[in-house]
Amino acid sequence: AGKTTISRALLERHRDLIMSVSVTTRHMRPGELNGVDYHYVDQHRFDEMILANELLEHAVVFDNSYGTLRQPVMEVLNVGQDVLFDVDWQGAKQIRENAAEDFVSIFILPPSVEELERRLRTRGQDSDDEVKRRMGTATAEMSHWADYEYIVINDDIEKSVAGVNSILVAERLKRRRQIGVNDVMRNLGVAG
Repeated sequence: AGKTTISRALLERHRDLIMSVSVTTRHMRPGELNGVDYHYVDQHRFDEMILANELLEHAVVFDNSYGTLRQPVMEVLNVGQDVLFDVDWQGAKQIRENAAEDFVSIFILPPSVEELERRLRTRGQDSDDEVKRRMGTATAEMSHWADYEYIVINDDIEKSVAGVNSILVAERLKRRRQIGVNDVMRNLGVAG
């Protein structure tokens, strides 16, 4: 649907936005780098991470395990930066349950099923069988759209990037996220 393209554009615009690098048991695709695109581990190590509570969220997607490492996310948040996640609906649900006040959810949709298939085929990362499998589950995955706060239909990438950027800016301006606003108000002589 364009999540990766939109994410990259946001990261270029916001130096204080950090991309969470997921852990996965899937095999590395051509051009991917361990620790950059994903942290690649075997299923045994992944299961150990779950038992040790090292993951904020985890799910099985297309027969592979995916998860988000807790420690790097907490380190970024503790220095006042925001974390961008590229997770499916299962991961989003778990993060929302654990951090509802700090979580903003955006569902990126393709303009049509036909366009989704075209994008999957033209990115050249998946075999025909994998594209068919992804298309077979697309409707079930998209059925979770109503669980998200924001919906962006990616029919034009520039418009979609601008829309997601606007969401990020607006969410950062919410009163509860304004670190130090009480001090500013006191300096202005206004009681909080």
